[in-house]
Amino acid sequence: MSIYNYSFINTDDEKESLLDYKGKVLLVVNTASKCGFTPQYESLQKLYQKHNTKGFEIIGFPCNQFLDQEPGAKEDIVSFCKINYGVTFPLSQKIEVNGENADPLFKYLVKSKPFEGFIEGSKLKEFLSSNAPTYLDSEIKWNFTKFLVDTNGKVIKRYESEILPESIEADILEYLK
Repeated sequence: MSIYNYSFINTDDEKESLLDYKGKVLLVVNTASKCGFTPQYESLQKLYQKHNTKGFEIIGFPCNQFLDQEPGAKEDIVSFCKINYGVTFPLSQKIEVNGENADPLFKYLVKSKPFEGFIEGSKLKEFLSSNAPTYLDSEIKWNFTKFLVDTNGKVIKRYESEILPESIEADILEYLK
């Protein structure tokens, strides 16, 4: 089984197979427009622009499971991303990433690369402990969890929300070789 067994519905209501991304390095990210990590859209877009022609793709998966931080309709999400961050990488329709109704792709991703812990001194862990302790038991802890997939469809790395996109550029470049 690989990531190529999955698909998603894009914001144009079209089903896209991840098989279409075969041979590319892929970063899969659950996103939200009203989150403290939302500015990561800017860094994600910069990575996308810099490396897309070399075989790098990003797909954003908007999710409203974390304190309702993605409440808008798909048109609102697309507009927000384009106007505020110039996002041109593909976005899916809104999905769930945790629980019984989690998208099958995210079930596969977390099975392939389970949570390994928060970074040292994590402000997110502190926030969740105080404000949303049930998320501490979730597979995906928060918005902007990122999964790096190699050119063969293997999930190779997972980066938690606090890991900034620009800090994973070296990993991306390693797999673009």
